[in-house]
Amino acid sequence: MTKKIEPWKTLTSELVFDHPWYKVRRDHVELPDGQQLDDYFVSVRSNVVLIFAVTEDEQVVLVRQYKHGLGQILIELPGGVIDEGEKAPQEAARRELLEETGYTTDELELLLEVSDNPTKDTNTISFFLARNARLVADQQLDPTENIEVLTVPLTQVESMILSGQIRVAGSVALCLLALRKLQR
Repeated sequence: MTKKIEPWKTLTSELVFDHPWYKVRRDHVELPDGQQLDDYFVSVRSNVVLIFAVTEDEQVVLVRQYKHGLGQILIELPGGVIDEGEKAPQEAARRELLEETGYTTDELELLLEVSDNPTKDTNTISFFLARNARLVADQQLDPTENIEVLTVPLTQVESMILSGQIRVAGSVALCLLALRKLQR
């Protein structure tokens, strides 16, 4: 017999921490069995984009930067927050790719929208494949960003994941998805 799965009911919701970089909401919820939780905390996060950009000569554009939460320098795919006023994730993907790496493309394809941590976060990540990316500008970094741009052969990306060189979850997932798409 299949168990019926039902959503929780939100009885009240209050923003308990409101900062431009981070927001936390406290929900009072009722579970389908009637049990109530009055302290269910949720990170209210902006939607983000992540871009797997491959050049005409089959180089993948990666970024290397310090991530303070983990306290480590990591290699990942370029990406970032969808700003207020951007009408479509594609706009943010083009902007983030250009700002972080100086690369652009005329061939941007949405592969998938995913949830990173749906238990505690509200946002989605839009995964994009950018074919025939080309370097057209210098980086246009925010004052807090210090990003090194790397290009690696497409044929080395999977081994970089398997060896742990690329280990940020969203980047791993998009790399594997894009590699599969490009093999077809």
